[in-house]
Amino acid sequence: MASQADVEADEGFHVLFVCTGNICRSPMAERLARAALGAGSPIRVTSAGTRAAPGMEMPERARQALVRLGGDPGGFASRPLTEELVTGSDLVLAATAEHRAEVAALHPPAVSRVFTIAEFGVLTRSVPAEAITRHEDPVQRARTLVAEAGARRGLVRVDQPDIADPFGRSRRAYRVAGRTIADALSVPLTLLTRSPAS
Repeated sequence: MASQADVEADEGFHVLFVCTGNICRSPMAERLARAALGAGSPIRVTSAGTRAAPGMEMPERARQALVRLGGDPGGFASRPLTEELVTGSDLVLAATAEHRAEVAALHPPAVSRVFTIAEFGVLTRSVPAEAITRHEDPVQRARTLVAEAGARRGLVRVDQPDIADPFGRSRRAYRVAGRTIADALSVPLTLLTRSPAS
């Protein structure tokens, strides 16, 4: 008989990135995470925007910044954030604290699994790697990582929880936003993909 952990693992894990228009910050985060997790990962990654128009492409400067960081912008199309998307997500990572609040307002029970991208990066840096990598299954790692990060909320200081919106700004602004996102995701993505602890 399958254990509860086996059942949860079979269900996979869904990460949702959120920003305003779903054309700059959240798609960059989505595509960077997908690249790191690799094809066939049971961790599914998508994105949406609190004020997004459906079907929009990423701006050229966002695409360029993403490619420089190793992500693939091909085939991306924006979509609006909905309560159903939040309900179906195991982890929501928002560009700013304002977005985080908007996500939680759509579905209050999700508040424990909603963080800003930068906040999650800081919190996961304080998690002992062995606590995550001792699990071989990526879904179990992801669930454990969310729980460990949540337990540290309010205990670990997060000085800059927001990632500035580069929309309509210079190429440098897009590069800074992309690099900030990549830096924040580096630890959690490494913990989810590195070889199991011996």
